[in-house]
Amino acid sequence: MANLDIAFTPVDNLKLAHLCGAMDENLRQMENGIGVQINRRNEKFNVEGAPDKAAQAIDLLKVLYSRAGRPIEVEEVQLGIIETLRPDLSGPDAASPVLLTRRPDLRGRTARQVDYLRAIQQNDITFGIGPAGTGKTYLAVASAVDALERDLVKRLVLVRPAVEAGEKLGFLPGDLVQKVDPYLRPLYDALYDLMGFDKVQKCFERQQIEIAPLAFMRGRTLNHSFIILDEAQNTTPEQMKMFLTRIGFGSKAVVTGDVTQIDLDRRQKSGLIEVKYILNDIKGLSFHQFMADDVVRHPLVQRIIQAYEAHKQMMGN
Repeated sequence: MANLDIAFTPVDNLKLAHLCGAMDENLRQMENGIGVQINRRNEKFNVEGAPDKAAQAIDLLKVLYSRAGRPIEVEEVQLGIIETLRPDLSGPDAASPVLLTRRPDLRGRTARQVDYLRAIQQNDITFGIGPAGTGKTYLAVASAVDALERDLVKRLVLVRPAVEAGEKLGFLPGDLVQKVDPYLRPLYDALYDLMGFDKVQKCFERQQIEIAPLAFMRGRTLNHSFIILDEAQNTTPEQMKMFLTRIGFGSKAVVTGDVTQIDLDRRQKSGLIEVKYILNDIKGLSFHQFMADDVVRHPLVQRIIQAYEAHKQMMGN
């Protein structure tokens, strides 16, 4: 066990308050996320834990203190924890592509996320496969917004299959669009975060953004569009083929999904699992597999995913 000390001088009580958060909540987040114990007396901090973890906590304290001229939100602390526990991304080869969105801090926060963003820019079709919270959908939407802002495409088309976690769409009120609208909410949320509510609404009015169930894609050809198929683990092989053959001139597509959360009938194959074996050797396509250590959500999410993976291996399934 290591016992490391750091003191922030000259004393600035406002910055110290911002660093620690209300009721020392930021310090508690760091303790739980990194696995250390942090004790504070005025401007002096003591960190106890495994040598590498204690050193990481000290580094994060320094980084956060440098930003403490303003209040530091819990979300910023949690992202800092994630980045602290990641392989170093500071080298020139690891620089994340710059995307034109209203989020100036948006970037790939893990090496696989950076590779994913590059692949989207360099390929006409990119597959992002991995567990929840790895940023595969959010970064795809960010790349789509960037392409629209740079006038590389004329519209965004965001698609989802109408299959969700055992729910029966027939029991929901409204037509098919209204039935699937609640399941498209994550795509709306990402758009609002990246563009702002008013701008998104104007894009909908000008038909620059379209959100549709997969069933509405049959028979269409999408030119000069950025198309995202989300929750693709719930497509059948036939639906996957249908979607991929909708892509027209000047278009780019990203397909995202989590093959551990398939809601299809047990007798149906997932198009997302099959497509990798069929198209793996085709140029212009890129497959990216995210792992539990790419999760960019509350630090507990990563531990939950790892626990499920460990249980699955233990059960031999």
